[in-house]
Amino acid sequence: MPQGRVLVIAGSDSSGGAGLEADQKVIGAHGCYAMTATTALTAQNTLGVVDIHYTPPSFIRKLIDACISDIGVDVVKTGMLASAETIRVVARALQEHHVKLTVVDPVMVSTSGSRLLPMEAIRELREDLLPHTTVLTPNVPEALLLLSDAGLSAEAPRNVNDLIRVAKAVHSLGPKFVLLKGGHLPLTRDGDVTNKAADRVLMVDILYGEGVITRIESAYQNSKNTHGTGCSLASAIASNLANGLDVVRAVKRACRYVEAGIKTSTDLGHGNGPINHFHSTYTLPFAPGRFIEYVLERPDVQKPWRDHTEHEFVCGLADGTLPVERFKYYLIQDYLFLVQFARANALAAYKSKAIETTAEAAKMVEHIHHEMALHVDYCKGFGITKAEMEASEESQACTAYTSRYVLDIGQSEDLFALQIALAPCLLGYYAIAKRLHSDPKTKRDGNPYWKWIEAYVADEYVDAVRVGSGENEQPSPMSIKFNTCKELIEKSAPFQSPSRIGESVRIFICATKLETGFWSMGIGPSRSGGS
Repeated sequence: MPQGRVLVIAGSDSSGGAGLEADQKVIGAHGCYAMTATTALTAQNTLGVVDIHYTPPSFIRKLIDACISDIGVDVVKTGMLASAETIRVVARALQEHHVKLTVVDPVMVSTSGSRLLPMEAIRELREDLLPHTTVLTPNVPEALLLLSDAGLSAEAPRNVNDLIRVAKAVHSLGPKFVLLKGGHLPLTRDGDVTNKAADRVLMVDILYGEGVITRIESAYQNSKNTHGTGCSLASAIASNLANGLDVVRAVKRACRYVEAGIKTSTDLGHGNGPINHFHSTYTLPFAPGRFIEYVLERPDVQKPWRDHTEHEFVCGLADGTLPVERFKYYLIQDYLFLVQFARANALAAYKSKAIETTAEAAKMVEHIHHEMALHVDYCKGFGITKAEMEASEESQACTAYTSRYVLDIGQSEDLFALQIALAPCLLGYYAIAKRLHSDPKTKRDGNPYWKWIEAYVADEYVDAVRVGSGENEQPSPMSIKFNTCKELIEKSAPFQSPSRIGESVRIFICATKLETGFWSMGIGPSRSGGS
C-alpha cells in the first residue's frame, strides 16, 4: 500500500525526546512519511524547559500550505500549539484544506511540569479545533482543564469508572473519539487510584467514541523514562490511521507501542528520559544490494577470507610453482566437488517457494553440468580422463565441505542459509582469479595454470564485449553462476532479521574455512600439514 503521509504541527524539542523530534522518529518507525510545521522552538532537556521561541502564526500557515499543497496529507497530528492565534490559524488551515483525519494532543503542560499553552488559549482549542478532531488524546490534568474551561464538572477521577465518566464528558466537547490517558493515575488491581507504590498494578487508558467504551490496560511500569510519551502516542495513532487502520485498532496498537517504548528505554539525561522509539524496528547494517560487500568487510570475516583467497595453493597458481601432480589431484577432487555442488543447488530448487527462484536454482544445476563438461576437456590436457575422476575417492576435505556441511545446511536450514553456504566457493574463485589476472606479478608465459586463471575471469571480458558492442555473446557458466548466486543472496538479505544476519555470517565463515581446507588438500601434507 502507499506510504502514509503525516503532517505534524507542533513544537520542537532540542533534546529530541518529545515534540517534532519524537514525532518524526515515531512516524518513521511506523513506515510513514513525516512532514512538519514548527509552532515553536523550545530549549529543553530531560530536566525541563529553559526557554521558548514562538513561530509567527502567519509563517505556520505557510508551512502547512507548503506541505499539503504539494505532497498532500493523510493525517494531521497537532501537539504544542503555543498560542490562541496559532490555534485559530491551524483550525482554519485544516478546514480549508479539507483534512479528514486529525489527531490532537492538547499539549498544555510538559512531563517536567512546564506550562506550554497559556490558559487563555484553551477556549480556542476547545471551540475551534476539537469539533474537527478525529482523536483527542488528553491526559487527566488536560482533560480536567478542558472541562473546567467549558464550565463542566471536573472532579479528579478516583477509579476506572470515573475515568470513563471524564472521557465521556470530554467527548461532549466535539471530538469524534477521546483517548483519556491514565498514565498519571496508577491503579490498584481493583481499579482504584492509589498513591501507595506497593499497590500500583495497573494503568488504564479509556477510548470513547461512537457510543463505545474501549478499555486498554497495561501493567504499571515504575520508570522515569516517560519524556515525550504523549507526543509519541499521538503520532503512533496518526501513523496507524495513515496506514489504513480503524480508530480502535490504531489506538490499541499505539498504546502497545508506547508501552514497549517505556519498557525498553535506556537512561538518558538526569531527569525524565525519552522512550525507545525503535524497539520494534531495526536498521540493516548494509544497504540493499550490498550484503555481500558488508559480509566481506566485517573484521570477523576478513581473516578467514584472506586465508582462503591468498592461500599458498593460490600463490602456487600465480607463479606456476605448484607441483603439477598436486594440481592434478585438485582437479580430480574439484570434479567430485562439482557433483555435490550440483546436488546442493538441486536441493536449493526444492527448498524454494517461488517458481522463479526454483527455476534459477535449476539453471544453476544445468550450468554446473556444462561446467563439468568443460572441466573434463580441461583435464584431458593433464592426462586425466572422466572415468579416472569418477573412479576416484573423495578426499576428506571434499566430503567435509560438500557432503557434510553444505548439504547438512541445506537439509536443516532455509534457502537463504544454503545460498550462503554455497557462496564462498563462487565468490572466492571469482575474486581470486580476478586478482591474479589483473596482477602484473602473475606469471603468464610458461605458466601451466594461466589458462585456469583465464577461465574464471572470461565472463568479465565476454560481458564487456556483449554490453559495449551490442554483440549477442553468451556469458560463461562461471559468470552465470557468480551472478545468479549474488543476485539470489542480495534479493533475500534485506528480509532477514538481525539474528539471522549474524547466523548467516557464521555460516559464511565456516564455509570459507572449509573452502580453504580444499586448497590445503591441494597442497598436500608435505607442505601444508593438511590431509
